[in-house]
Amino acid sequence: MLANLGFVTFIMILIILLFSVFRILREYERGVVFLLGRFQKVKGPGLIVIIPGIQKMVRVDLRTVVMDVPSQDVISRDNVSVKVNAVVYFRVVDPQKAIIQVENFLAATSQFAQTTLRSVLGKHELDEMLAEREKLNMDIQKALDIQTDAWGIKVANVEIKHVDIDESMIRAIARQAEAERERRAKVIHAEGELQASDKLMQAAQILSQQAGAMQLRYLQTLTTISGDKSNTILFPIPMDLVAALTDTLKNRNPEVR
Repeated sequence: MLANLGFVTFIMILIILLFSVFRILREYERGVVFLLGRFQKVKGPGLIVIIPGIQKMVRVDLRTVVMDVPSQDVISRDNVSVKVNAVVYFRVVDPQKAIIQVENFLAATSQFAQTTLRSVLGKHELDEMLAEREKLNMDIQKALDIQTDAWGIKVANVEIKHVDIDESMIRAIARQAEAERERRAKVIHAEGELQASDKLMQAAQILSQQAGAMQLRYLQTLTTISGDKSNTILFPIPMDLVAALTDTLKNRNPEVR
């Protein structure tokens, strides 16, 4: 009886040892193996052998991590207080550095992303935060990538999600946008007047080249006015015609002045 019990115990211990010796790593996993506390190699994927008590393995996931950066209080360069949050996409490219160089690479990357977000956005004005997000995303991504490269981490992308502004600042921005649109309207109107005056000057020069051209223009204007069913029609008389009539009358009757 005792022999059978001992045999069963031996089989169970052997099975436990087999489960602890053989490890299976998925395609997206790597194992950082330490031999007696010293780094040995990076293994995986597939079936690997670990000697219990002598070797120890730490699993590392190589898939892209999507990390949400909590909302940060940022003071822009033009002294506007805003709340900004973002999302960071990164992955481990060197499992050895990710385990040896930093205690917890996920927490370290999260904290560094928060500080980098505040420092980079604090160098820009509010208008740049709202209109140049692509440029700011690239600046934050480069700053993060330089630091995390020593940790074996590659920051693929950074996206600013929301820029929350105070209500008073929103109203100020609305007034600024309204004033900007009014300015553009005035400039467009002035440019239209300038172009119209230029065209009128060219038309006057062309009409002045022929004596009857102006009279034809008057007749065309009269035709246009008569189509409006107006009660009163004002027909302009050229001053040179009035002067000619006056000269004729003076020649016939010298007493007329």
